[in-house]
Amino acid sequence: QLQLVESGGGLVQPGGSLRLSCAASGFTWNSYAIGWFRQAPGKEREVVSCISTGGTVTNYADSVKGRFTISRDNAKNTVYLQMNSLKPEDTAVYSCAADLSVWRLWGGAYTLRGQGTQVTVSS
Repeated sequence: QLQLVESGGGLVQPGGSLRLSCAASGFTWNSYAIGWFRQAPGKEREVVSCISTGGTVTNYADSVKGRFTISRDNAKNTVYLQMNSLKPEDTAVYSCAADLSVWRLWGGAYTLRGQGTQVTVSS
């Protein structure tokens, strides 16, 4: 069964940090690029960050550059999103997605996407 499962979301104060994890099963992990998407209430889903199969290519939305870091551990079939200096506008449901092309992910397309994890930044 092809599956992506996110974890690590929660409630954090402005300026705080969270690390999201995306664990994969049921497919050849090393062949897929992975992206993180987010969707806030009343807003369209947006691409936050993507990473290529080997981890050599990473992209970030302008709104998170310098604050978020994406990484992958292919031995553990897991991708991480380290989020620092969180702001209230980062509040959203974060989901990870997989595709053979990191550029398709960057354009918002994907083959498989997880259910998501809620991140709430509030004092």
